[in-house]
Amino acid sequence: MLLTDFTLEEQNALTLLATKVNKVFVTGAGGFLGFAICQRLRAADIEVVGFARGDYPKLAMLGVDMHRGDISDFTSVKNAMQGCDMVFHVASKAGVWGSKQSYYSPNVDGANNIIKACKALNIHHLVYTSTPSVTFAGIDENGINESAPYASQYLNYYGESKAIAEQNILAANSDSLKTTALRPHLIWGPNDPHLVPRVIERAKAGKLKLVGYQDKLVDTIYVDNAAYAHILAGVDLVYAAKSAGKAYFLSNDQPITMAAMLNNILACADLPPVTKRVPAGVAYTAGVVLEALYGLLNKTQEPIMTRFVARQLSTSHYFDISAAKQDLGYQPLISIEQGMQRLKQSLANM
Repeated sequence: MLLTDFTLEEQNALTLLATKVNKVFVTGAGGFLGFAICQRLRAADIEVVGFARGDYPKLAMLGVDMHRGDISDFTSVKNAMQGCDMVFHVASKAGVWGSKQSYYSPNVDGANNIIKACKALNIHHLVYTSTPSVTFAGIDENGINESAPYASQYLNYYGESKAIAEQNILAANSDSLKTTALRPHLIWGPNDPHLVPRVIERAKAGKLKLVGYQDKLVDTIYVDNAAYAHILAGVDLVYAAKSAGKAYFLSNDQPITMAAMLNNILACADLPPVTKRVPAGVAYTAGVVLEALYGLLNKTQEPIMTRFVARQLSTSHYFDISAAKQDLGYQPLISIEQGMQRLKQSLANM
């Protein structure tokens, strides 16, 4: 892709970054968000070293120098980071089910390895992809900002491990290593390998239901907006460093009900809207039972319902992103409506 393929705002940000940064390390480069970040960096003719567990020919075609490895292996990480002057640490184990170690190893140990390698290699700028799950304790989050505390108790190891990693990343901020953490919520768009196909698959199987009888507002973020925010964070760290040592909620700044969001996705796939509902309490109880049963049987596949999912689908999650606007200069470039048009077109072309 060419620099002119992106919006004027993105072009300006990338041009600023390219004047200060020569070579960037991107973990999780083959993932949904990681790939979008790599596209932008390469369009600005910035050298990119990608780090991932698999092989991604599409990244090689962009000119990304790909390294295959495990983020929890310090030697592999350090060797791949040689010669870089900025890091976008996007990689993590997501999801809602798995053992504590399966999350702590990539998410906590991985983040610690990135910090350690930055210090060893004299890399001065680190942008970390966190998550709003670090503050989620199973109750409504109505327009909260970054003053909200970390959750006192987590419903899964994902949120817990990401919270520890985020705190470690921010604690590592110093004059010699500027760090910041971004918390995008529900990233979606064309080629989304997570939310969109899961919604469509469950709808086709007749298993998609709304949780609770009261529609709650949630924030989402279109993938291009999330990538743009990461570029802005990189620009800030090398120029003003307003974001150094801080975390930021990110969204499309368009709170929407979960029902509306799901039905928008279904409409893009020419599927009927979801109307069936299950009481929030019933869903949570099912999550408790299924988690206990799966744990007893040592099942590795994700239960159809967990406590975390039940609470996520029946509570509100929307955020005050004033801090990202003020410190990073962030504004969503693609609205939900525009994003849905792009999603519909991409699904039609599949």
